[in-house]
Amino acid sequence: MTKSRMIVAIRGSGIAATTCAHLLNGAGLRVASEAAHRAPVPTILLSDPALALLRDVFGRPGLLADTPRIKRRMVAWGGAPVVVPHGAALASEDVVQAALAGDEPVAAREPSDFTIHAAPSMPLGDMRIFGDRNAVATKVRLREPACAQEARVEAVPNGWLFLVPAGAGEGWLLAVGGALEDLLAQSGLIAPVVDAVGAVSMPFLAAPRLHLPLCGNDWLACGTAALGFDPICGDGTAQSVREAILASAVLIGIAEGGDAAALLTHYQSMLIAGMRRHLALCAQFYASGGTGDWWRAQHDALMDGHRWCTGLLAKMPEPGFLLDGFRLVPRQEAA
Repeated sequence: MTKSRMIVAIRGSGIAATTCAHLLNGAGLRVASEAAHRAPVPTILLSDPALALLRDVFGRPGLLADTPRIKRRMVAWGGAPVVVPHGAALASEDVVQAALAGDEPVAAREPSDFTIHAAPSMPLGDMRIFGDRNAVATKVRLREPACAQEARVEAVPNGWLFLVPAGAGEGWLLAVGGALEDLLAQSGLIAPVVDAVGAVSMPFLAAPRLHLPLCGNDWLACGTAALGFDPICGDGTAQSVREAILASAVLIGIAEGGDAAALLTHYQSMLIAGMRRHLALCAQFYASGGTGDWWRAQHDALMDGHRWCTGLLAKMPEPGFLLDGFRLVPRQEAA
């Protein structure tokens, strides 16, 4: 099969799906899109490294240059508040998707050879969840003008709060763990600078999760359909883009006659390894955020997941490929 003949169906409407379509189209594969609509994320905090990655992938050095910016982060996490420099762009998912928009999606007119599932559900398997915590979000009014250019993160006895500006004197408040009103009652950093103005969202999952298997003979999972990060890391969008880069490289390799089984095994092992690193990072935050039962339970679940991922990786072959730009090359050739 040649690249010009291979048809890849992409299920999903998020950033991972958009990135996969862009890279596969650019490599000469035929792409058919199947939208899977969901409520867009109201605000995305794109760190400067994440924004640089998007600009590189899409060849757009000025991408999102006019969006509001975060210049600092105020953190109260197991101690007195500290202020640290932090460069990031703020935009809704709709704005990001509009900025990335390219060719209109093409519906499949003939059977696809391979499917990228960037939205549930998968052909088989289950999602493993590492912890028991949900989040809610609500629009708030900012009492202090300084909050327009800063993010605030605060650990409280029964969870944590995250505040980002949303323009026009407003912000988005994320509450993880207990009920929003309970967490605000425990807050000394964020509660004094906000007034609630919007309805509280339905609870959504905030614990890391990983779908297994991540691939089959003619499909793979990508983006949040494959794995989800805890929002404490602030790396969810960049992770979706990295997954899309790897997924596209796997498909390009298969289309060029590469060993499909080896390439798909590499994809699965890389995502498991990425989750393992994320769980170790999160465990540090949950070990230092608080000392109560809730904090200990979340930390223990993260460490259990870390050990589980370690066991999976021990049974898998060593990675046989390296990314060279947006393509995978055998490790021995890269050396």
